[in-house]
Amino acid sequence: MKDFTRYSGTSDYIVSEDLQNDVNVSIALGRPLLIKGEPGTGKTLLAKSVAAGLGQELLTWNIKSTTKAQDGLYLYDTVQRLNDSRFGGNDVSNIENYIKLGKLGEAFARETQVVVLIDEIDKADIEFPNDLLAELDEMKFYIPETKKTITAIQRPAIIITSNSEKELPDAFLRRCVFHYIEFPDQELMQQIVRVHFPDLEKKMIKEAMAAFYQLRELDGLRKKPSTSELIDWLKALLAAGHNGKVDLQKDLPFLGALLKNENDYEIAAKQRNAFQRRGALASFRR
Repeated sequence: MKDFTRYSGTSDYIVSEDLQNDVNVSIALGRPLLIKGEPGTGKTLLAKSVAAGLGQELLTWNIKSTTKAQDGLYLYDTVQRLNDSRFGGNDVSNIENYIKLGKLGEAFARETQVVVLIDEIDKADIEFPNDLLAELDEMKFYIPETKKTITAIQRPAIIITSNSEKELPDAFLRRCVFHYIEFPDQELMQQIVRVHFPDLEKKMIKEAMAAFYQLRELDGLRKKPSTSELIDWLKALLAAGHNGKVDLQKDLPFLGALLKNENDYEIAAKQRNAFQRRGALASFRR
C-alpha cells in the first residue's frame, strides 16, 4: 500500500501511534475513519491535523439535527430559479445554474485529493448514515435534475466524528475504520500542554497535571474536564500571571474554566476534605 505511513501528526497535534496507524489504514483502504472519544479529546482537530500533515485542503461538513444526506452531495436552489424566472437573472432553462455541490460533492469534483470532515454525525437522524452508504462505497452520486452522475476524480480522505449520542447502523460501521481516542495519560498530556505552552515552568506543569487528574477522578461528575478545558484553564492562569507562582495543590483558581455545571461544583465541594487527606488540593475557590 503506497504511502501507508505518510501521516505522522503535526507540530500542533500530538498523535498516538495507534491513531496514526488507523488514519493511514483508512487512507490506504479508501474507507472513512470513524472517530469517537470524550468531548474535548481532539476529534475535530484531528481532521485539521491530517489535512495539514498531508498538505491537503480540509472541507468541513458540520452535521445538525436537520441535516439530510443529500445536503452533503448537492442542493437544487428552486427558490433562486423561481426568482430568476420572475425578475430575470441566470438562464432558468439551464438547471445546472441552480445546482450547488455540498461538501462531499465538492470533494468528488476536485482534481486533487482533499480531506473531508463529517463532524458529529450522530446529531443527525438515525437514517442519515445509511443514506450515505452507496456514495461512500462507490464515490459517486446521481443528480436527477440534470441527469448527470458526479464521480470522484480523487477519492477523498474522510474523517467522521461521533459523540455517541446515537448508535450508528451496523451497515455503516462495517464500511468504516474505527478509532476511539482514549483520554491522554499524564505523560501524553504533558506533551500536548508543551505544544501549547512551550515556556511553562516544570513546577507548574507538574502541579497542574496533579490537580487536573485528581479533579477528573471525582465520582458523579456530569462532565469531566477535558483536554480543551485544561488548555483554557492554563491560559487563564497565565493571563492572571500564574507561572509557577501559585501552589496549585493548595489552591485551584478559575475553577469555572474546568467544571461546567452546578452539580459538579457541589461534588467538588463535598470531596474537598477527601482531597485534603490525599494531599492533592487544600481548598477550592470559585
